[in-house]
Amino acid sequence: MSSTGNSTNIKWHECSIGKVERQKLLKQRGCVIWITGLSASGKSSVACALSRMLYGRGKLSYVLDGDNVRHGLNSDLSFKAEDRTENIRRIGEVAKLFADAGVICIASLISPYKKDRDAC
Repeated sequence: MSSTGNSTNIKWHECSIGKVERQKLLKQRGCVIWITGLSASGKSSVACALSRMLYGRGKLSYVLDGDNVRHGLNSDLSFKAEDRTENIRRIGEVAKLFADAGVICIASLISPYKKDRDAC
């Protein structure tokens, strides 16, 4: 058992189907492509165009758009500095899960702080 953040008494459970098996099934390797820029700079358009191109090549991808994620998972966050950091942290964690699942994850969002971008 271990502790992570505020969680205690937790254990990571390995499954018999791992990353390599998922990659073989999908015939691709999962990864994260992080697109960042100013508001209304075209990040979402680029992300969707890239997703469409990958689809055309038979690759599975998913776009994590910053505004879309704020409609659900991050709807409790404001635009204060600490909430922006938490927004990036959460999206980074979800992106890592997609990549582990073998999906090409395209994260498209404003990432104003270098330390947050570097952490993902």
